[in-house]
Amino acid sequence: PEIDGGRTVITLDTQHSALGVFGPGLDNTDFRAAIAGAVSGAYHVRAMAEQYGVPAILHTDHCAKKLLPWLDGMLDASESYFDVHGEPLFSSHMIDLSEEPLDENIEICKSYLERMTKMGMVLEMELGITGGEEDGVNNEDVNPEDLYSKPEEIWEVVKELATIEGSEITVAAAFGNVHGVYAPGNVKLDPDILARAQVYCSEQLELPKGSKPVSFVFHGGSGSDISDIKTAITAGVVKMNIDTDTQWSYWRGIRDFEAKYHDYLQTQIGNPEGEEKPNKKYYDPRESIRSAETSTVERLQQCFEDLNCVGVLGL
Repeated sequence: PEIDGGRTVITLDTQHSALGVFGPGLDNTDFRAAIAGAVSGAYHVRAMAEQYGVPAILHTDHCAKKLLPWLDGMLDASESYFDVHGEPLFSSHMIDLSEEPLDENIEICKSYLERMTKMGMVLEMELGITGGEEDGVNNEDVNPEDLYSKPEEIWEVVKELATIEGSEITVAAAFGNVHGVYAPGNVKLDPDILARAQVYCSEQLELPKGSKPVSFVFHGGSGSDISDIKTAITAGVVKMNIDTDTQWSYWRGIRDFEAKYHDYLQTQIGNPEGEEKPNKKYYDPRESIRSAETSTVERLQQCFEDLNCVGVLGL
């Protein structure tokens, strides 16, 4: 379904979802299936975004240290695309080395940022750990202290990565973020951490009061209170992830379709309108998928409004 004009869409891919493009049965030795899935998905989104007239940012998420060969393959594809078109195939990549020592996290990110900056790409790096479980990574039992980044750590990242001329980065700093949706009271977000970090970094850079030198990313945004979202945006968040909510909205569309047409989905022939009435138009997978898409678009429209994205960068 068409998304109303005036919205910018960020499409997000992970190694698992990229692999899912071709199916888990395909040989993924050296991540070749995941690389091929991500690349083919990028070409598809580019083609469709042009038809819809919607600016699309092609981003990949949560590339841990063991998944760096997957990132290497996507950067190879972007460099080849850049040679022909003057722009990278992907817009940005996230490197998640939050479980590694900070100095190693920074050094690896710097090496990739140098390569990406040559093509005008953005690097997202993670500080601290996002709790919960997502895409096969389980952080449900991490030390609570690791869920909150310190201003000094954020400044260290900004200072070191800024040494690469012309580079652009975003920082997924932790402020209690958790993947998934939980009952009220179980997730303790503190987006003021981001505001304090902006003040600290501004002081180090000798910038005017109120400056926001850091572009932050809000991981685990699904189910968050709107007041926390607005506070985070005010503190410099430029991207919020809502994977869990979009998964639910997609499933809700399928669930509602099944509930509405339940008696038409039990046999190929025969329904409340007659024993010989065919049901093909109901069990055609495209029908339930369409319902899922419509439900997801409704959720995205809400996100655009919550995140101040209405009428921004629309074509």
